[in-house]
Amino acid sequence: MPKLTPEQEYARVKGLFEFDEQLALEKAGRKDAVILGIDEVGRGPVAGPVAAGGVVWKGFEFIEFLNDSKKLTEKRREQVCLEVKQKALFSCVEFVSAGEIDEIGIVPALRKVFLAVVQKCEAQGITPDIVLIDGNPINIDQRETTIVKGDSKSAAIAAASVLAKVTRDHLMMELDAEFPQYEWKKNKGYGTKAHTDAIKEFGLTPQHRHSFLKNYL
Repeated sequence: MPKLTPEQEYARVKGLFEFDEQLALEKAGRKDAVILGIDEVGRGPVAGPVAAGGVVWKGFEFIEFLNDSKKLTEKRREQVCLEVKQKALFSCVEFVSAGEIDEIGIVPALRKVFLAVVQKCEAQGITPDIVLIDGNPINIDQRETTIVKGDSKSAAIAAASVLAKVTRDHLMMELDAEFPQYEWKKNKGYGTKAHTDAIKEFGLTPQHRHSFLKNYL
């Protein structure tokens, strides 16, 4: 992807906010409707929690490199995450643990963690008119709207994706200090060859999703 000029980058980021404004107009009849953007990270790993980030903007805020977290380097994600926390009207990250994923399954866990974000937002006195979710329906309530590839279209979802990714990565680095043999600092809990080789050698921990790893039990 070619490097954008400052003017092009400003226009790109503004377009993410304009997408949300247009959606607010279509769904709620006004551009200033409160949109809570939510995105998850950690659905597929074999260790660690699933996380969901939530963000509400009070209006346009220029944040250089704001985008789908998967399109950003680690350094840029950290930069964007910091700015999101400083500039958003509301931001949070919620988790559901590996143990609970084993108990209830990944799809109910996703619904639970998304619902926790909505509840945290409302507990801070912000009632979303629209709950905007990347990907497939979660069925939170009638306010839910899903957008395919929303993390590259919506300012609220893009910010939520970065917040969730950075926060979960930090947690996996902390857990790595407790269980260094699994290299979670590098693999973030995903089932890389080095990770699965370590499972074969050292077994499973309480941070592993045992339901994802039945071949190792």
